[in-house]
Amino acid sequence: MSLINDLIGTPLGYLMYWCYIGVGSYGAAILLFTLLTKIILFPLSVIAQKNSIKMVRMAPELDDIKRYNSGNGELIAQEISALYKKEKYSTIAGILPLLVQIPIILGLINVIYNPLQHLMRLNPAVISELTAKAAELLGKAGQDLGYSGQILVLEEMRKTPDAFAGLADAAAALRDAAALHMDFLGINLSVTPSAGNVTMIIPILSGVSALALCIVQNKYNVLQENAGFVSKWGMTIFLVAFSAYFACVLPGGLGLYWTAGNLISIPVLGVCNLIYNPKKYIDYAAMAERHKETPEEKTAARIMKKKLAARSKEDMRRFFAKDNQRELVFYSEANGFYKYFKGYIEHILAGSDLTIHYVTSDPDDRIFETDEPRIRAYYANEKDLVALFMKMDADIFIMTTPDLDKYQLKRSLVSKQVEYIYTDHGMTSFHLMLREGALDHFDTIFLCGPNHIDEVRQTEYVYRLPQKTLVKTGFALLDELLMRVVALGEPAHVRKKILIAPSWQKDNLLDFCLDELVSGLSGKDYDIVIRPHPEFVKRFPNKVEKIRETYRDRLGKDITLETDFSSSESIYTADVIVTDWSSVAQEYSYTTKKPSLFVNTPMKIVNPNYEYIKTVPLDIALRDEIGVSVDVEDLEKIGEICETLIAGKGDWKDRISGIVEHYIYNIGDGAKNGADYIIGRIDYKRKNRAS
Repeated sequence: MSLINDLIGTPLGYLMYWCYIGVGSYGAAILLFTLLTKIILFPLSVIAQKNSIKMVRMAPELDDIKRYNSGNGELIAQEISALYKKEKYSTIAGILPLLVQIPIILGLINVIYNPLQHLMRLNPAVISELTAKAAELLGKAGQDLGYSGQILVLEEMRKTPDAFAGLADAAAALRDAAALHMDFLGINLSVTPSAGNVTMIIPILSGVSALALCIVQNKYNVLQENAGFVSKWGMTIFLVAFSAYFACVLPGGLGLYWTAGNLISIPVLGVCNLIYNPKKYIDYAAMAERHKETPEEKTAARIMKKKLAARSKEDMRRFFAKDNQRELVFYSEANGFYKYFKGYIEHILAGSDLTIHYVTSDPDDRIFETDEPRIRAYYANEKDLVALFMKMDADIFIMTTPDLDKYQLKRSLVSKQVEYIYTDHGMTSFHLMLREGALDHFDTIFLCGPNHIDEVRQTEYVYRLPQKTLVKTGFALLDELLMRVVALGEPAHVRKKILIAPSWQKDNLLDFCLDELVSGLSGKDYDIVIRPHPEFVKRFPNKVEKIRETYRDRLGKDITLETDFSSSESIYTADVIVTDWSSVAQEYSYTTKKPSLFVNTPMKIVNPNYEYIKTVPLDIALRDEIGVSVDVEDLEKIGEICETLIAGKGDWKDRISGIVEHYIYNIGDGAKNGADYIIGRIDYKRKNRAS
């Protein structure tokens, strides 16, 4: 308390003393003191207002960051930090007025408990003598008087002034004590309120003032007005209860200060809104379009989350059962990812006795519909998935998910013998379309083509990494699509089909220019298929619903919104595919030998340091080799460009065929090559265990 007295109590004591001298009333002095502190702190309130506006403006981006990186807490934190830095948002500025209140309250407590020092301005020696005398009269030791010692001394000086008359400088002290009245409107502000006493009016007023402030803030505070009902009124109930309790357990002067502070904060909020009017900085119309869960939806989501948690727990119990031998494990992020493993799995089942353990993060994954007895499927929610990775003890763990051991999904802590295999879900460039270091902790990489060898080996050289096992597999899905296209022949539809199939990262076609794109294609007798990326559908259901609502009158006529990704038929039956920076362009053009149409949205760069690797990413190098590009500003011409591409598709066939032959390994045998490697590695590990 001595430190608080020296650093905070003394300067606030002077301020309180000047207020008391100025108005001559203890209660009025506290009110003036409160007003002055609010004026002094007003610049901080303005800073907090400006900061709060930034937070509300960032809300859509923050929501997108959480959805883009769902399940990856570390990456979410990194990207939020980068956004705060970009917007110059301070996590401290918003709570500065509240933080500064803490030392003020501590200092004011010190002032109220020590009226001899701060209001009567007695020197420490005189205070010590008066305290000793009062303790003697009360039959106590001086240190036993506690925090309210000086208040007790003041009361004794008033009750028995003759007992203090013989002390040095007592006359002036007794005169000041008689003149100092620590009451206000008949309420003694130096005592703690007690039941059945008029002092209880202070806690009541404190609670009422908090309620008034919260009601105003819920309507006019830039953060609170956008909060949900539960958040608003939950905070209101807490602050009312806290304010009343605060005023109940401390001297009435603190309760009066708190009450006045709450009431003064109301006009302060009004002035801040005049200086920085949120409506000038925030697009409330756009925010209103963003879907907010209803109470019913939230309740349903909680119930479903509980059910899925129980299901995940049971599946993890099955997975780690002692009699469940785990040699080969596949991990799938969602239902649509099975197609990337399908070829490997079919060859493994046909060419070995292996049981395949298939873990998925999608409770609706179609893998659960399989009747193949040697495929065992498991659902793992976010929490259990982290534990599964940490306890993994299989021989081979294969997945399309990069960033192993970088974020929450770690290499096994149980077994160092697990071989982690990465197989890409697109024929893209690793160093451009994956994050820096995304493949560093894999043991083996299945390669689509020679560019992947260059990228991996250069990355190992630049970052001084140990060499990985590289397997020239090719792209298993491409092999399946090629067979399907041959079997299907030329599409039989009369109207030409234009497939819009973008990536899911920021600035994708759906976010950036879908309306302009559809407008440019309209009136050309095209059937338009909008096929969002699976991750876009999973992470942004509100955006998908908005697309559905926007084109509601045309759905089922000339526009189809496709959100079922169990089949890729719409890709290889399209006459033209329109995309941004998605690898679906390679999938489409390599399969059909038809050109892709690229829209030059802001370049999709997942790794900003991709140029450390000297190999030019195929996503850039082949952009104008397997199709044509169009700028966003020229989308009104996209209908004519599609007509030209459709008319000249024969001219592209040989060109694209040559590119496929050059850039893709083992066309027709990609799945078999990968499966043979997996079978061989597990046979090797079995022999090692046997010996």
